[in-house]
Amino acid sequence: MSVDSPYGDPLVTGEAVALELRTAGVGSRGIAAAIDLLIQGVLLLLAIWLVAAVDNGADLAALLTGLLVAVVVVVLGFPVGFETLARGRTPGKAIMGLRVLRDDGGPIRFRHAFVRGLVGVVVERPGVFQFVPALVCMLVNQRSKRLGDLAAGTIVVQERVPAKTAPPPLMPAPLAGWAEALDLSRVDDALALEIRHFLGRSAQLAPWAREQIGQRLTGELLTRTAPPPAGTPPWAYLSAVLAERRRRELSRLAPPPATTPLTAPATAPLPVPPSAEPPQQSPGPFAPPG
Repeated sequence: MSVDSPYGDPLVTGEAVALELRTAGVGSRGIAAAIDLLIQGVLLLLAIWLVAAVDNGADLAALLTGLLVAVVVVVLGFPVGFETLARGRTPGKAIMGLRVLRDDGGPIRFRHAFVRGLVGVVVERPGVFQFVPALVCMLVNQRSKRLGDLAAGTIVVQERVPAKTAPPPLMPAPLAGWAEALDLSRVDDALALEIRHFLGRSAQLAPWAREQIGQRLTGELLTRTAPPPAGTPPWAYLSAVLAERRRRELSRLAPPPATTPLTAPATAPLPVPPSAEPPQQSPGPFAPPG
């Protein structure tokens, strides 16, 4: 079951760089789903009335076909269309300040919205207890993902977060060269986030709590990375590791540099005629002055 952090639960990229977008909880997503269902119910009633009025009971097969198309359009087309055109937002999500993103934090596309919607209709809402599979999955998953999110590789985030956020960790200048050679493969996201929260809120902690948590995090980090140079303060060691992780992630996400077009080779100089004098030789770097 997911456990709420006292500082919230921001979205994390592959190198544990925390984006200030917190994963949405069960409550806000439930209210957003209820709003969408209410709108879908009204649209479905209007669609059924329209199909019945157009067919006027003349052909039963055509009436059933029209009703089936109306149900599919409203039940599946409504969330898929809105999430595709509104970049991950349905009316309910917009009201609650939610948005669907890819696991890496990027915007979703049609295939992500279609997979989420299809799994929601076929798997998560098959009968009377339609929300039970989705609810159980969200409670068990650490990032409150439902089955559709797991299948599509998406996550629902809360966009309305407090304006005051912790600044990114800074690299202590004496440790910059040491940090570049670090192997950070064993520093997982959970530990990196815990260190980030500690550095951002250490001034708000009691001295004894700050000392205890700092020693524990430093000891845990020492088992996963090379030790820092002698005399390094614990806070500098923790900050250097996180700053290096952030630098590597930003470098990985940065677009590749534009390549300059190839130019034609310069024209070779004309050969010197045998009768011409040889060019003057410039003195070498170690030649004494004349």
